[in-house]
Amino acid sequence: MTQNERVLADVYETFRHNPQEQYDVDQLENDLSRSQRLNFPDLVKALTFLEHSKKIVTDGQGKYQLNQLNTVAEGTFKANDKGFGFVRFDDESMEDAFIDKHNTKFAIDGDRVKVKIIAGANPWNGKGPEGKIEEITERGVETLVGEFHPYSDEVVKSSGFYGYVVSENRKLKKYKINITDNGVKPQMGDMVKISITKYPDEDQPDEMQGVALLTIGNKNDPGVDIMSIVVDNDIRTDWPEEAMDQANNIPDHVTEEEKSKRVDITDQPAVTIDGDDSKDFDDAVVVWKLPNGNYHLGVHIADVSHYVKEGTPLDKEAFARGNSTYLVDRVIPMLPFRLSNGICSLNEGVERLVLSCDMEITPEGKRVGYRIYPSVMKSHGRLTYNNVNKVLDPNNHEKLEQKYADAAPMLHEMADLHNILYKKRHQRGAIDFEEPEAKIVVDDKGKPTDIVLHERGTAEKMIESFMLMANETVAEDYYKKHTPFLYRVHETPDQEKMQSFFEFVSAFGLNVKADPNDVKPKDLQKIVAKTTGTPEEAVVQMMMLRSLKQAHYSPEPLGHFGLAAKYYTHFTSPIRRYSDLMVHRMIHEYANENMDQDIQKHFKAQLPDVAEQTSTQERKSIDTERSVNDLKMTEFMADKVGQTFDAIVSSVTSFGMFIQLPNTVEGLIHISNLNDDYYNFDEKSLTLTGRNSHKQFKIGMPIKVKLIRADVEQHQLDFEIYDPNAPKRPQRSNSHGKRSFDKGRKNGGNKKNNNTSHVNNGHSFKIRHRKTTAVKSNKK
Repeated sequence: MTQNERVLADVYETFRHNPQEQYDVDQLENDLSRSQRLNFPDLVKALTFLEHSKKIVTDGQGKYQLNQLNTVAEGTFKANDKGFGFVRFDDESMEDAFIDKHNTKFAIDGDRVKVKIIAGANPWNGKGPEGKIEEITERGVETLVGEFHPYSDEVVKSSGFYGYVVSENRKLKKYKINITDNGVKPQMGDMVKISITKYPDEDQPDEMQGVALLTIGNKNDPGVDIMSIVVDNDIRTDWPEEAMDQANNIPDHVTEEEKSKRVDITDQPAVTIDGDDSKDFDDAVVVWKLPNGNYHLGVHIADVSHYVKEGTPLDKEAFARGNSTYLVDRVIPMLPFRLSNGICSLNEGVERLVLSCDMEITPEGKRVGYRIYPSVMKSHGRLTYNNVNKVLDPNNHEKLEQKYADAAPMLHEMADLHNILYKKRHQRGAIDFEEPEAKIVVDDKGKPTDIVLHERGTAEKMIESFMLMANETVAEDYYKKHTPFLYRVHETPDQEKMQSFFEFVSAFGLNVKADPNDVKPKDLQKIVAKTTGTPEEAVVQMMMLRSLKQAHYSPEPLGHFGLAAKYYTHFTSPIRRYSDLMVHRMIHEYANENMDQDIQKHFKAQLPDVAEQTSTQERKSIDTERSVNDLKMTEFMADKVGQTFDAIVSSVTSFGMFIQLPNTVEGLIHISNLNDDYYNFDEKSLTLTGRNSHKQFKIGMPIKVKLIRADVEQHQLDFEIYDPNAPKRPQRSNSHGKRSFDKGRKNGGNKKNNNTSHVNNGHSFKIRHRKTTAVKSNKK
């Protein structure tokens, strides 16, 4: 390779490995001179050659960037209901590509595709690349749920189709899915699950074919709306016969033989502390002061793995479900109720098998000893968060059941220990968000009657502290034993997202000294502390959450960024999470087999699949819970069209802004409904500014809004600004009527952002800085 060829190769390699970067000649000279002697004229020649060869592009002002034209890459198609879409590539360094409706090859939302880039990104005007789908490699939707419409007898006879189904998914709603008569026979208005057998093509671009698999019920029957979402998300609800047989054959009490092999701790005053409506109790706690001044903390967890053995029908079904799903009116459990509410639940006054984690903790919060072992316990009290908070409130004088008076001294010691543990976590940098939880109250027919906000009290927080401590202890123990193990991980945020977040908070006058390339949890904790109690608190926390990665399961101990924990697992909820059940199983097997190499190899081979399955099913449950909450919140607001509300701006986009009401309900003010001016969107500051009035809307801003539309079927709420004195903008001719936003894209349509939609209808974009839950959200 000649010197010129070497320079050319090195220059092009710099662009190839940094496809989004823009370089000038001086930058390239500095970067390349670090690794080789570089002749400046050779660099200029290389740039000229690459430009003429269309390998790089220039803005004509001395800046160069890789030309991605004709690149072929794989990714996932995200459809817009107007026909166009975007492809998010597997290669995270590539920007999302816009796909015109004529270039989709009739792909539907979620399809895996190969895309040819037909127009490179223009970094100087913010437009991303455009692509053309060359091949659909895998279908993203194989089954769906929709409403059945029968055909007339004449049409059935001529077409061979029994009727058709229309999905309620906005991105699939345009397709008529013709149903053959060789499946179940639904009736008019039934919600059905279908299997797609033929997808759109050139001859029938707006039609598909399928077979009806399951009739869920008539769309107007109580509960069918929620079950339609459950089925559409592939949440398993039916139990295989062999799994139920296994569950029914498990004794409903602890036997003498089972107790003989365990430590008896039934005399310890352990209690469960849960919500008022909880039915399954998988954790009990006990605290006392030791003679040396330290605290004894005992966390005792239902030993589900004793009953659900590896490879059995119950185990296979629990693995398939991954976790329990908590909805507004029901729980879809990971285990049959005979186990989850029976023999595995730490019910008051009965013996139960548990895995115990005893810890000794100093008054400074340092753990100086621990022991993990199987035991048998008896709950000395089924306590509730509400009543424990009353016990801990010095101003409360309500008389409670005797068991609360008996437990009061220990509960106060628990509160003291929680404060110690919280302070210790805070010192190391754990990020703590305090946000109200919203509970949707429904009647016996599933109709929402209220949305109630709940602030967590000391009881909820101290149970969280104890569960966190046990999870960290177990994770560290098995990490130091050098055995294969399952960890709950939360990785360090991306540099680009942190840089954007730091720029955003700087606009509020916050002086951020953190390095986005090496951000530490304590850096973000300081930002939270600076905004606590200020008007900016909610918006800063919201934007911070959007900048963080999602937690997931992994065989690798990658640490937990949000908790500032080096080691972390999920050990404390095996009734409702398969990850915890797996952790219990490994603890038992490692103890029984004395860390045998064969058992280590056995688990090492299993863990990648377990991590992937539990992470995937967790996401499915979260999506289902959110969809149900969105449905019920929209239903709750449906009779309030025309009413006005106080709100805050929760997100600003090129097509409008999302607002949130005090009860956590969210909706969209589309830019077309900002009718007092023409508004420009600034992506960097996330603001909309009026051209004439210079009125500005930004995240966190309080506004008054009016509800103008509630579409229950699509879970969509539309609002407008309520200002009866606001002037209307003048009508403009068609030649000047374009608004200053890219109708095809959100935020320019070319930035990676896992928390935003890439389409301008916006209704699927959901950001909550408050929780809407029907789950044990405090149990980590």
